[in-house]
Amino acid sequence: MRGERRRPPRLFGLRAGTPAQFAVFALLLGLVAGALHAAEEDWDARDRRLIDAALAAMPAQRPGEVDLYVVGMAGDGQEDVFRNEVLHLERTAAQRLGNGGRTVTLVNHPDALEPATERPLATLAGLRHALAGVGRAMDPDEDVLLLFLTTHGSEDHHLAAILPPFVDEEISPAELREALDASGIRHRVVVVSACFSGGFIPALSDPDTLVITAARADRPSFGCGVDAELTYFGGAWLIDGLNRKTDFVAAYKDAARAIAKRERTEGFPRSHPQIAQGARIGTVLQRWRETSTAGAAVAFDPPPPMFGEDSP
Repeated sequence: MRGERRRPPRLFGLRAGTPAQFAVFALLLGLVAGALHAAEEDWDARDRRLIDAALAAMPAQRPGEVDLYVVGMAGDGQEDVFRNEVLHLERTAAQRLGNGGRTVTLVNHPDALEPATERPLATLAGLRHALAGVGRAMDPDEDVLLLFLTTHGSEDHHLAAILPPFVDEEISPAELREALDASGIRHRVVVVSACFSGGFIPALSDPDTLVITAARADRPSFGCGVDAELTYFGGAWLIDGLNRKTDFVAAYKDAARAIAKRERTEGFPRSHPQIAQGARIGTVLQRWRETSTAGAAVAFDPPPPMFGEDSP
């Protein structure tokens, strides 16, 4: 159950509180903190630099075309599953949705600290910076944002942003709405994959926004854990749904049916994924679909696991 995130953390497959895990934490902290000190760069500056590099690498906005910009956030770095989904989102955006690489990903995971796989961490400050940069790159009258957030959610409707010992935050619906409004982005598709994520719908809804959530405000969603590769919602909407249809609403309908069937089969209570479509956003999304060419389906191919039974 994804709502129960306050369990003992694990790193590299080691249970919290063991001398081995504390040694790994200390080593990781020392190595990364030393590198940052050598570069005279703090965490926020590091993340801004990486976000700015991703923004600078994007193709230019195309006047007269509806461009899709994507921001993905993997919030809890104590499991592989959220990283896996955001990395798949990045590939899907480029290959299936044809966004030309107009994507920024924020990832809490030990991989994000490695030079070969370095990414900005998933924090509220980083999300604000990424959205502001995307807002400057977009044409607010033409273009569309897809914001995908995957993490643990709490019963009081906060999203976890955690990577011990570096990040320990929670993001509220009001904070997410403020970050979106401050960015100047008008046309929004916001997908929240977390327990109790339906609690984000009231704060995020408006005529120019489509909100999709993995669960009702009072229900958990399923499929996370240290041995998991995908959440139920991630598999059903992000992978199976979008591989069948690039219409976000149609993919949601397919996903909701698939999740309900799986929950019945496996004996879980219904999570009841939710959708709220503003009065104007449908026309913009239809124009994007009509002027873009869908690519081939994208196979799910996660990186090697760092947590759980199959980790090294």
